[in-house]
Amino acid sequence: MKKLNLISLFILLATIIGCTKDITVDLPQAEQKIVVEGSMEQGQPPVILLSKSIGYFESTDLNTLQNLYIKNATVTLNDGTSTVTLDKICTSTLPDSTLQAIAPLVGIDYESLRNIDICIYTSFTMLGEIGKTYTLTVNADGKTVTSTAKIPALIRPNYYFWKPQPGFDDYGYLWFNLTDPPKLGDNYRIFVKRKGVDNSFVPVLGSVYNDDFSNDLTFDFYVARGHLPNDTTSADVEGTEFYFKRNDTLIIKFCTIDRGVYEFYRTFEQEVFNNGNPFASPTTIKTNIDGGLGVWACYGASYDTLIVSD
Repeated sequence: MKKLNLISLFILLATIIGCTKDITVDLPQAEQKIVVEGSMEQGQPPVILLSKSIGYFESTDLNTLQNLYIKNATVTLNDGTSTVTLDKICTSTLPDSTLQAIAPLVGIDYESLRNIDICIYTSFTMLGEIGKTYTLTVNADGKTVTSTAKIPALIRPNYYFWKPQPGFDDYGYLWFNLTDPPKLGDNYRIFVKRKGVDNSFVPVLGSVYNDDFSNDLTFDFYVARGHLPNDTTSADVEGTEFYFKRNDTLIIKFCTIDRGVYEFYRTFEQEVFNNGNPFASPTTIKTNIDGGLGVWACYGASYDTLIVSD
């Protein structure tokens, strides 16, 4: 009887397997859009990188990446009074010494700038001013995209401090004390560069904040050390990868941003955090680019230096 049951089970499994049908899902081709990575702060020129979006399953080899960057665009910037056409500077025309100097400014590592011809759109004719609103217009490949962002008034912390985390004598978060202004609607983004360690300013972990729950209050808040994409460095001590180390010299860039920039980075970072989590709901990244993707970010930036100690 037991043998008969085993034979019946085998026949049932064979029937189920035999009825399995391969299903091919024909995903629709995504529309290719212009992707803007642009930023500006007071006293500094605009820096714009342009590329084209790519399908999720498409190849990402070096040749494909090379062809994604847009090198034939006309880019203009208006400050409410005048309009300038941005100049195009391509990395293939620059010496290595210049590439090393501009890598931190554009947020792309030196080796990538050497291997991929990337064009940067900029102008020293129009520098950022606090309180002004800047409208960016990009014309490329028969398409036009626009975006508007404002450099808000500076709001800087009262002071910064550091304290070790329980269980660690030499590692801890960076803290700051801030008085938020009475008017609701302030938005912030924070970067930190460790002197002698980081080549550029690195957004802290969860780099954007608003005053929805802290309006018109004075409070202490901490930030965790962020990491750039593809960062392969390991922590000196296990479990300290999000802490700052005693005796580090921290250069802190504390920025005010408008709501559109805040929403882009809030949703972008949420999607990054969810990456690889099968239980997380997909996040729609809220771009402030009309007709395209990416972000045009204007910053009211203040800078401070802290030597980490008790």
